[in-house]
Amino acid sequence: MKFVAQRVRCATLKVNGQLVSEIGCGLVVFFGVRTGDGEEQAKTCAAKIANLRIFEDAAGKMNLSVRDVGGEVLFVSQFTLYGDASRGNRPSFTQAERPERADALYEYAAARLRETGVPVKMGVFGADMKITQENDGPVTIVYEI
Repeated sequence: MKFVAQRVRCATLKVNGQLVSEIGCGLVVFFGVRTGDGEEQAKTCAAKIANLRIFEDAAGKMNLSVRDVGGEVLFVSQFTLYGDASRGNRPSFTQAERPERADALYEYAAARLRETGVPVKMGVFGADMKITQENDGPVTIVYEI
């Protein structure tokens, strides 16, 4: 599994021009599932997202998590995180998990993240999503397990 977490001031997600999800201060997390990943990796990712200390404390140090600052997470499934463009210019997605299994693990990870007390808003699995975000910093963390 892999995720890319970006610290944001706000973000919106639309499908077919309709607002689906919106957050204020928090994280936009793009989440990818690799073939063979399972619930243990999803639990680990959820815990890592909830506890990443990438928000500034009173001294200006990145010492606080999204939970500490009362932030939210916009959680977006993104199979293209497992795109491989090492040969040629057209990425191969053979490492990405099948949609049915990936969707189940995406939902599972979101549920585990909610259990940590972080408000989670979702994307629409497999949809053509339009995401607008105001990055804060910018701060971007890539994590793979």
